[in-house]
Amino acid sequence: MQQKIIILDFGSQTTQLIGRRIRELDTFCEILPYNKFPKDDPSVIGVILSGSPYSVHDKEAFKVDLSLFEGKLPVLAICYGAQYVAYTEGGSVEQTGTREYGRANLEKVDTGSAIFKGFEEGSQVWMSHGDTITAIPDGYHVIGSTSDVENAAFADEQKRVWCVQFHPEVYHTTQGKQLLKNFVVNICGSKQEWSPASFIESTITELRQQIGNDRVILGLSGGVDSSVCATLLHRAIGKNLTCIFVDHGMLRKNEFQKVMDAYNGLGLNVIGVNASDKFFHDLEGVTDPEKKRKIIGRDFVEVFNAEAKKITDAKWLAQGTIYPDRIESLSITGMTIKSHHNVGGLPKDMKLKLCEPLKWLFKDEVRRVGHQLNMPERLIKRHPFPGPGLAVRILGDITREKVRILQDADDIYIEKMHEYKMPDGSELYDNVWQAGTILLSTIRSVGVMGDERTYEHPVALRAVTSMDAMTADWAHLPYDFLADVSNEIIRKVKGVNRVCYDVSSKPPSTIEWE
Repeated sequence: MQQKIIILDFGSQTTQLIGRRIRELDTFCEILPYNKFPKDDPSVIGVILSGSPYSVHDKEAFKVDLSLFEGKLPVLAICYGAQYVAYTEGGSVEQTGTREYGRANLEKVDTGSAIFKGFEEGSQVWMSHGDTITAIPDGYHVIGSTSDVENAAFADEQKRVWCVQFHPEVYHTTQGKQLLKNFVVNICGSKQEWSPASFIESTITELRQQIGNDRVILGLSGGVDSSVCATLLHRAIGKNLTCIFVDHGMLRKNEFQKVMDAYNGLGLNVIGVNASDKFFHDLEGVTDPEKKRKIIGRDFVEVFNAEAKKITDAKWLAQGTIYPDRIESLSITGMTIKSHHNVGGLPKDMKLKLCEPLKWLFKDEVRRVGHQLNMPERLIKRHPFPGPGLAVRILGDITREKVRILQDADDIYIEKMHEYKMPDGSELYDNVWQAGTILLSTIRSVGVMGDERTYEHPVALRAVTSMDAMTADWAHLPYDFLADVSNEIIRKVKGVNRVCYDVSSKPPSTIEWE
């Protein structure tokens, strides 16, 4: 039986990060809405309560019955979770009117407490809360303080409950991983058996039991998720998997053929469909980015369904849905955080059952599984790429000529990222979460080439660093690299005479421009 930690989500922006940190400890975890704790599940070895945008005093604040697990399982309560424990068990949580936000240091830390084993005096932590716990409940004692927060950490070892007002999951809490390891491994007793190898073994067994000799259809995008999903399914059911790769005409330069060659090299049964004429026709004259997305999404479904219906004996549709897709599509506040193209069921007329082999994995885990499956590095390390492709990286309407310009410029940018070596010998490409080129086709700028005046389009280069794309910082690319790329694009790409670099982060900007 696989052990797991349950993370109850009270709406914090960093709940996914808690999950990622637990997985890094080779321990399976599941993120559930605050009111969905699974009763009578013997595989659960511990519970973590997340932060929340609410105050415990708010009428709409999320509440959970602590008796479901308190005293039965170890509990780690973080930020709002700590305040909720204090508030509901007789302590005092006050609205001070000042928000405690940012770096702080633990001036008093009880290193004899199991949760603080290995901690150093003065260890940096990250605070982010508006209320303060001014009195802790009977039976609890303070195990950590900062200069401004007396009750920064408190515990009741008899009940096996540990509460911290700071966020151990974030990078700025320097010994946060140690705290989580103390809880997950030392207190909860995780055997740390969750690994790519164990995931592959158990998933292949489950897929064979689930699917049997049925035929499965999978829509490939060329991205990491669908590629790993296809390879995993191929290991499990072999020739009973049929993959469909639709070219809407707005992929990167030569990408359709490159990806097809890579898939064929993996032994996959892939049907390649060139449907670019349909997509370009339907996008003619459309400038609104949301309309572009909807047209491409609609056309993709139509083309995919037409091909899928030719496989008359298929009973399953596989999708490369990963765990963050599902979490982002859940709503615990009454508002969907993010709707995702892989979440929400199947077209009614397809009448296929859904298979999602990667539904428990985070993006970095998908890549680790890909490595374990010995997949080509170029497939595993591919940056995220928008489903609508270059259509949402061209400002204004879409034409084949504009796509050609952007493909040529983007190809130079990405290939030079692969060529540029960092001091440690790694590719610059591997040090960036996502990179791409945007064609500012609604703008023309004056330039000079030789003795001639030019009046052509600028392009913007975009590169960001991130852990999970929820937030992202612009990548500080080397100046010599940017100079080389700019020179090469202007010299070789007809239609471009100016190159800019985007230095905005998310938030307030987004990673993609449209």
